[in-house]
Amino acid sequence: MYIHQQLCISPQQTVDPVNLDALIPATDGKLVALEPALEGVPPGMLRRMSKAVRMGIGAGLPLLKAVVPDGIIIGTANGGMEDCIKFLNQIIDYEEGMLTPGNFVQSTPNAIAGQLSLITRNRSYNATHVHLGLAFENALLDAMMFLNEHPEQVYLTGAVDEISTYNYNIDRLAGWYDPALSSADLFQSDHAATIAGEGAALFLLSGKPEGAQARIEAVETVHTEDPAYVEKRLQQLLIRYPITKNTLLLSGDNGDNRYRFFYNNLETLMPLTTVLRFKHLCGEYPTASSFATWLATYILQQQKVPEVLLKNGPLPTAIDRIIIYNQYHGKQHGFLILSNN
Repeated sequence: MYIHQQLCISPQQTVDPVNLDALIPATDGKLVALEPALEGVPPGMLRRMSKAVRMGIGAGLPLLKAVVPDGIIIGTANGGMEDCIKFLNQIIDYEEGMLTPGNFVQSTPNAIAGQLSLITRNRSYNATHVHLGLAFENALLDAMMFLNEHPEQVYLTGAVDEISTYNYNIDRLAGWYDPALSSADLFQSDHAATIAGEGAALFLLSGKPEGAQARIEAVETVHTEDPAYVEKRLQQLLIRYPITKNTLLLSGDNGDNRYRFFYNNLETLMPLTTVLRFKHLCGEYPTASSFATWLATYILQQQKVPEVLLKNGPLPTAIDRIIIYNQYHGKQHGFLILSNN
């Protein structure tokens, strides 16, 4: 499966011109996405869109200007949770009377894929995967199954998640987020929390290698709390996709000391591999691996690694493969392997 085009809306400058050298820091423990101006969206529709939908539309529409995809597949953990809470509050405030339908329509997880379909008048396959920390990986697997049978087809695939006040407060009280943390301190101090993030990353995928920016060689998902089993699955992957001197490991380490052992254990299996980290750029959210996929594709295209990503190891003169490992709350683990064509 090949990535032909991509676009990422994130807390960093990832929309043209891309600039990852100047790191935009977190504010109050949050890395908030920078939304670009949306073109081609009616103002009446735009006013009613939740932030998650706006980010999905902003990342998806530019990719669809010259392409009619055979399907739109989105991964998300919560969809438009902020609008969902607004709608539920209205039920109480108005005693189930005159409710605002816009909040309800924009709150469902499939609103992003649905709006992209409505705006572009696309009546093809339309699906949303809502699997918390593996939503993006399952969206990729969905597209991969189609492309294995019909490699000439094209699918718009990606993930979107927002920081909703409701979810953030619950996760903060549960100890997942710490408002006092800064981007600079994320990997420097020992703490049992991280910073919140959000974003949207969408990709045009097909089974044809011509003109592709990168190849997705493997997508693996693991549900377990056993680090030994996670290591075993990586070892099995490395047999099929051997490490070379030009391989990089892109680690989803978010600075939380409760789960750092997962990343450290895997790094010991690849002792000579240069390790990169990315969550001080995008923050932690369930589908952050979509940002990592955008980043890995960008690195493979540029053949250059921004210094802000480097954890340890020498940078190779050429980069031919990037292994992405990410886990969510110690239970959901995902491996992605990207390479040059």
